[in-house]
Amino acid sequence: MSSLRVIIDEAPSGGAWNMAVDEALLDSVAHTGEMVIRWYAWQTPTISLGYFQTAPEFAPDDPLHGLNVVRRLSGGGAILHHHEWTYSCVLPATHPQAQRPTALYTDVHSAMIDVFESLGAPARLRGERAVGDERNIFLCFLRGDPRDVVLAGHKVVGSAQRRRGGAVLQHGSVLLRASVHAPGHPGLRDLAHIDVDDHALRDLLAQAVAARLIATSKDHAFDYDWQIGTLSTDEVQTARTLEAERYFRLEWKAK
Repeated sequence: MSSLRVIIDEAPSGGAWNMAVDEALLDSVAHTGEMVIRWYAWQTPTISLGYFQTAPEFAPDDPLHGLNVVRRLSGGGAILHHHEWTYSCVLPATHPQAQRPTALYTDVHSAMIDVFESLGAPARLRGERAVGDERNIFLCFLRGDPRDVVLAGHKVVGSAQRRRGGAVLQHGSVLLRASVHAPGHPGLRDLAHIDVDDHALRDLLAQAVAARLIATSKDHAFDYDWQIGTLSTDEVQTARTLEAERYFRLEWKAK
C-alpha cells in the first residue's frame, strides 16, 4: 500500500522557508513515489511571485509597498498571503492525476467546495474562461480560470502547478478574509457566515482533500492510505539548502 502523508504546520513560517519546503517535497516525491499534502500559513503578509513574473516596484502609496516578496516555483499571478491558508499537494509520476493536471485542479477544488457548502457557503467552480489576455494582471485573485473556486462572484481559491521528473506540485491559496493590503479582494468569511474557526476549517479541508485524492487513486486501481506526518530529515535539510541558496533571492532559475 502506498502512502499519502498529510503535513499540517501549526506555526506560520517565512516566505522563503514555505517555498523551499514545497520544492523539497516535490524533489522527495519524485524519488519516493509517496503522495504528500501540506497545509501552512505565513508569519507576515507576503507576496509570492509566479515563477515567470518580474519583481515589482511599488509606489510608496501602494498598499503592497514594503511587504515581503518571494518567488515561488509555480507560474501564474502573484498571491498576497495574509488572511488565508496555503496548501500544497505533491503527486508522484505514477499517480493517475499526475498525468491529468487540469483534473487535479478540479479534484482538489471540488473537495474544498464540498466543505464550504456543508458550512453554508455556496461556492462553485468558475466554469467559464476569462475574456482577454490576463498575463499583465499582477495579482492572481484578479485573474480568472475555469477551475477557480468562486463565492458570490469572487475568487476565494486559486492554485498553480509545477512538474519535475513526472511528479507534480500543486499549491494554492484559500482566502479567508480581505487584507488591508488588498481590501478589494473579499474572502470566505467576508462573503458567508462560517460557524467554525480558521483552524477547524483548515482541518476539514485537509481531510476532504486527502479523501478525494485517495478515492481518485482507487478509481484507477491504486491503493493509498493517508496519515498525519511531518517532514523527513532529508526534506528538512533540502529545504534549508534551498532557502539559503535560492529563496532569499528574487532572481533565480530552477535547474
